[in-house]
Amino acid sequence: MIARMSKYDFVLFAAQSGDFIDKLRDLGLVDITTAGWEPSEEDRQLLLDIEAGNKALDFLKGWREDPEHEQNRAVPYGSGRETFDEYLRIQREIAASRAEIARLEKTADELRPWGEFDVERARKLADRGIVLRYFTAQRSAYDKAFPVWSEEYTISEIGRTDAMVWFVVIAAPGAEVNLDAQEMKAPQMNVRQAEEAIASEQRKLEACDAEIARAAASYEVLAAYVASLKERLQGVKVEATAQQAADGTLAVLEGWAETETSARVDALLEEYPNVVYIKSDPTPEDNTPVKLKNGWFSRIFELVGDMYARPRYGTLDLTPFFAPFYMLFFGICLNDAGYGLILLAMGLWLLRKNPKSGMMRQAAWFATMCAAATILFGLFCGSFFGLNLKDYFPSVPFFDFQGRFFSIALAIGVVQILFGMLISICVTARTFGIRHAFGSLGWFLILLAGSVAGGLPMLNEKWVIPGFTTSSVAFYVVLGIGGALMLFFNTPGRNPLLNVGSGVWNLYNNITALLSDVLSYIRLFAIGLSGGVLALVFNSLAEGFVPDGANIVVKILIMLPILLIGHGINLFMSTISSFVHPMRLTFVEFYKNAGFEMATRNFEPLRKMEN
Repeated sequence: MIARMSKYDFVLFAAQSGDFIDKLRDLGLVDITTAGWEPSEEDRQLLLDIEAGNKALDFLKGWREDPEHEQNRAVPYGSGRETFDEYLRIQREIAASRAEIARLEKTADELRPWGEFDVERARKLADRGIVLRYFTAQRSAYDKAFPVWSEEYTISEIGRTDAMVWFVVIAAPGAEVNLDAQEMKAPQMNVRQAEEAIASEQRKLEACDAEIARAAASYEVLAAYVASLKERLQGVKVEATAQQAADGTLAVLEGWAETETSARVDALLEEYPNVVYIKSDPTPEDNTPVKLKNGWFSRIFELVGDMYARPRYGTLDLTPFFAPFYMLFFGICLNDAGYGLILLAMGLWLLRKNPKSGMMRQAAWFATMCAAATILFGLFCGSFFGLNLKDYFPSVPFFDFQGRFFSIALAIGVVQILFGMLISICVTARTFGIRHAFGSLGWFLILLAGSVAGGLPMLNEKWVIPGFTTSSVAFYVVLGIGGALMLFFNTPGRNPLLNVGSGVWNLYNNITALLSDVLSYIRLFAIGLSGGVLALVFNSLAEGFVPDGANIVVKILIMLPILLIGHGINLFMSTISSFVHPMRLTFVEFYKNAGFEMATRNFEPLRKMEN
C-alpha cells in the first residue's frame, strides 16, 4: 500500500537554511521538494565527483575482497579528499600505462621480424647517403619476383615465415623503389628496446598497485568523504530551489513526511527557532512523493513494479495484486522442475550471502519465490530437465501442457484483465463516487457474463452453471444491465444522447483492445513450450552421440558435456524470457486495465548518508 503523507510549508530566515537542512538530515524523515533544479557548472562537477567516488568505492571494495591483494600493511592516506584525489591520479596513470603497453606490444610485434638492430647506426648511414627501406611481402610473391628485383636493387632478406618475408632495400636518399610489396615506416626502435619499454611500463603499474593498496586501506575515510559529497548535493538542491521572499531575507520550502512519523517532525519544528510552518494533507494537485509499505510477500515484488514506476499518491498500489500472477506466469514460462531447482539453489545461496536487508536480499527472495513456482508448475506438468515424468510415473495424472494449455493461457489472461478492471472500478468508486464507475461497471458485467456463460463451457463441457448459459434469461438480463450502464451512464451529468455515442465508440475501442490484450497471454504458452522443446532437443542430441552398446562410463563422458552446455544455454535464455514477458503482461495488460497512474517522484527524505 501507499504510505500516507503530510505536507509542510516552511518559512525561515535564508541565513538559517543551511543549519535547518542539517537538522532535517539528522532527523531523516522529511523530503524537501527540489523540482526544477538546474545544476550549475560547480554542481555538475559535484555530480561527477559523486559518480567517480561511487565507482572508486565499488572498485576498492572488490580489491579488498580479492585474496591476492594484500593491503593490510599499506599506509592509509590522511583524509578522504586526499584518498579521492590520489585514486583518480592513480587511475589516470594506470590507464595511460595500459594504453602505452598496448601500443608498445603492437610495435614489438611489428619489430620482432626485424630482430635486434642499431637504430642510431641506421640513422648515421642515412646521413651518409645510404637509406634502408623496409618491406614485407608474401613468401610466394617474394621468391618469384626476387631474381628480377635483385637486378635493379640491393636487397637483403631479414626474416621469413611460412607465409611472409621481411627484407630491406638499400637505396639512395629520395630514390624511387617500385616493388610489388608493402613498404613499412622505418622503425624508431628495435624489438629489444620495445620490450624494455614494456617492462618499464609494467613496473609503473606495479607501483600503482601499491598506491591502490593505500587507497584500499583508506576505504572507510573515502566512503565518509563520498557520503559528505552526497549530503552537500542535498543541501545544494534544496537551497537552489527554495523560494526567496522579502528581498532574499526569507526562504520558503515545501516538505513531506510520513503521517505516522510526522509528530517527530512537529516536535523538531516547535523547538527550532524562527521557523513558521503549515502542516496539511496532500491535494490531488500536489506532486506528492510516494513510499510503499507492503507486507513481506508483496515487498519482494516491489522491485518489479519499480522497473516501470510507482503508483501516484492517492491511487492504489498494485504490487499485492500482481505479485501472485507474476509468480504464476514465471513458473508457466520456465515450466521445468529441474530448472526450478537450480534457480532455488541460487536463490538460497544469495540469501545466505546477503543476510542483511537490502536490494540483493530482496532479489534473492524474488529468485527463490519464482523458483518455487517453477518447481510446482514443472511437477504439475511432469517436466524435469526436459524429461517427461509420465514415462517414469505412468500412474500419476500429469497435466498435458502442450495439448491443453493454449486455451488456459487465454483464460488466465481474461481472469487477470477482469481482475484489473474490477480494481479500477473500486478505485474510481472510492475516489469519485459510484456514479463515475457505472460505465466501466457495465463493460465489466458484459465481459464477466460472457466469460462465465460462454467461456467456461469452452474450457470444459462440464463447467456449465445451471440457469446461466448463453441462452438463459439471466444471461441476457446481465447483458442488458451492463449495456445500459455502459451506454447511458458512462459520464454522469452529460446528455444521454452524447453518452450513447460515447458508449458505442468506447465499445469498439474496448473490444479491439480486449482482443489484443487477451491474445498477448498466448506468450505464456509459447515460451513454456519453446523451453520444453529445447530441453527435449538437447536430451535427444546427447543420446544421439552415444554409440550403440556403449557402457555407462562412455555414456556419461559423451552425454554430460552436451547436457551441461545445452541445458545451461536453455536455462539462461528461458530464465530471461520468464522474467521479461510476465513483466510485460503486468505493465501493459494488467496496469492498463487496472487504471494505473504513475508517480513522478519517490519519497527520499534528507538523511545522513551511510558511509
